[in-house]
Amino acid sequence: MKKVLFSMAIVVAVVAISCKDSEKKSEVKEEIASGDIKISKEEMKRGSDIYFDKCAGCHGSTRKGATGPSLLPDGDGKFAATKALGAAGLRAFIENGTPAGMPEWKGVMSEEEIELMTRFLQVDPPITPPFEMANIKETWKVIVPVADRPTKPEHNRNIDNFFGVIMRDAGKVAIIDGDTKEKLAVLKTGFAVHILRTSASGRYFYSIGRDGRITMIDTYPKVPNIVAEVRASFDARSVEVSKYKGPKGDFYDKYLIAGGYNPSHFVIFDAQTLEPLSVTKTSGNACDGEKEFVEEARVASIVASHTDPIWVVNVKETGMVWLVDYTDPRNPKSTQIPSARFLHDGGWDATGHYFLVAANASNKIVVVDVPNKKLEAIIEVGVKPHPGRGANVKNKLGSLWVTGHLGENKLSFIKTDKGEGQWTVVKEVKLPGNGGGNLFIKTHPKSKHLWADRTLNPDKSLHSAVTVIDVNTLEVIKTIEMPKELDGRAVHMEYNKAGDEVWISVFMGEKSGIVIYDDKTLELKQIIKGDWVENPTGKFNMYNTTNDIY
Repeated sequence: MKKVLFSMAIVVAVVAISCKDSEKKSEVKEEIASGDIKISKEEMKRGSDIYFDKCAGCHGSTRKGATGPSLLPDGDGKFAATKALGAAGLRAFIENGTPAGMPEWKGVMSEEEIELMTRFLQVDPPITPPFEMANIKETWKVIVPVADRPTKPEHNRNIDNFFGVIMRDAGKVAIIDGDTKEKLAVLKTGFAVHILRTSASGRYFYSIGRDGRITMIDTYPKVPNIVAEVRASFDARSVEVSKYKGPKGDFYDKYLIAGGYNPSHFVIFDAQTLEPLSVTKTSGNACDGEKEFVEEARVASIVASHTDPIWVVNVKETGMVWLVDYTDPRNPKSTQIPSARFLHDGGWDATGHYFLVAANASNKIVVVDVPNKKLEAIIEVGVKPHPGRGANVKNKLGSLWVTGHLGENKLSFIKTDKGEGQWTVVKEVKLPGNGGGNLFIKTHPKSKHLWADRTLNPDKSLHSAVTVIDVNTLEVIKTIEMPKELDGRAVHMEYNKAGDEVWISVFMGEKSGIVIYDDKTLELKQIIKGDWVENPTGKFNMYNTTNDIY
């Protein structure tokens, strides 16, 4: 397969694909017609960009559905055809969202964009070409060789309290000194960066964008810089480093894994250089006994075990949890555990023994006993759980792991310690107002508070505020509205290393920024804003991320 270049991962219908044994090419004509629906080549490209950015995460890169329903012109037998819905029906969904957790896009997408999407969704989706090892290697670039990197920090700053801040729409990551609140660097990374993960040593940030581009950021130089980059897929969400060091070997910071949405695979890299080492496809049979073969089986969250040389890889559409052994990264072995569909995000319990992950479409939380490589429990919770990495709290009810929900205004507290009630929801806390929209929750071992956002709730009074809960009484104690000098949606809380500050992003508005609150008094301490703070979203403290503190 000859090299195929893209401006975006999903904009594939406008390229020609040539094969070694054939000169036939698949091309998009100047205008595509489907009944009365007409869309130009340029509009198809623009629609693909919008869909990739706003819709693919829930509806699938190929529009075959995932957490959200399929969006195919002729339907899929489970959901109405988009052609049957027509422009008016599609517009109603796009503009208003749904109670199940789809956000309203009116006011976020322009009128021109909404009108274009009502046509784009009524024609056949573009076809994606392969993206294999040869293609991945072509994107690999070492900017600063390992031998040329500092062997110790070239500054006296507290790297443990550095924050990596995602500016998703700008395709940038800012590094901020959490002690002084100074901007240290703003670095151009992949498109729509989804998450940051840190090296086990607490030196590097690894970002991954929705275009599958991994960027490795070194914090040792006076000014943090990018030292390597590579692209793992057309569309991606997850990246993680190897963290195990013990009797089974020293794999501290040796390997990196990235999970692909499209193509559906995971790629293992050298963690110091990002050299690609192996590609493993995740297509396969679904977990529910129907023996349905799923081609687009996307990799959702990935976490690294501290007790074994294993990554926990969650495959969304099949509901299979893969425990990937990285002791032989070029030929990785895995144990596949059937659970529930559709797997999304999750985190460790307080012991680091059990991994809990949301199966959004099933309204369940799946519990995996990682050291023993087995399914521990499946727990019924609320509508479309979305825990992020979840949160661990302890009170008179025991050790609890918490999830919020996209489709329901409550938090579910699951008992994780042994004894009566283990792996059951022992407490539910209702959040203010109606509807769901919670994306993230956050606490810290030194904090008495649990924070929750409502980012995707259509009510401005809710999505521009956060809720604070007492971890001992599990009662809502305060709703905090974002400062009036900022305008937008509150999203993603993160603590500093000490656990006495909470950083919150305000984005998707006219005036974005980061607000910092005192966790004890709940008073506003500082606002970080300026031209360089472009719609910040996720924030990742170096120490907390490295040590899985949440």
